[in-house]
Amino acid sequence: MIDDLKKIDVFDMKILTAMQIDANRSQRDLAEKVGLSQNACWRRLQRLHSLGLICGSHSVIDLEALGLDLTVFVMIRTRHHSKEWSEGFRAHVERLPEVIDFYRIGGEWDYLIKVVTKGMSGYDAFYQKLITNFDLATVTGFFSMEAIINNRPVDLSRLR
Repeated sequence: MIDDLKKIDVFDMKILTAMQIDANRSQRDLAEKVGLSQNACWRRLQRLHSLGLICGSHSVIDLEALGLDLTVFVMIRTRHHSKEWSEGFRAHVERLPEVIDFYRIGGEWDYLIKVVTKGMSGYDAFYQKLITNFDLATVTGFFSMEAIINNRPVDLSRLR
């Protein structure tokens, strides 16, 4: 796969950039956007999928319009670092539907969780589920007041 990745060219980068912005555009529009014929663009798109560089496509939903008006970044510090504890905690967090992003991080904190919920009462209910049956040293939430940049496409031009 490393050799295949070395063969990524400017057209592939254009396709990847365009797909980040709008994965639902038509094949014709994509081909025009990147400057290729439809067939050449389709073959490259299939190759990028097979290399695992494109992993599905998603729609961006207006969560506030659905009543999910509170985003919280939850920082967690734990005293436990065994493989068994970590696997159990991961499985527990993955079952919580309010969680939209979950990271194990370095530094002072061990985990970062991005939660989207309905208001403070929704967050409190999430928090109670989060701490149930898990000994967590510190849990703190940072409440988002405004998303200034959200779901920004990665600038792939810096890779060349």
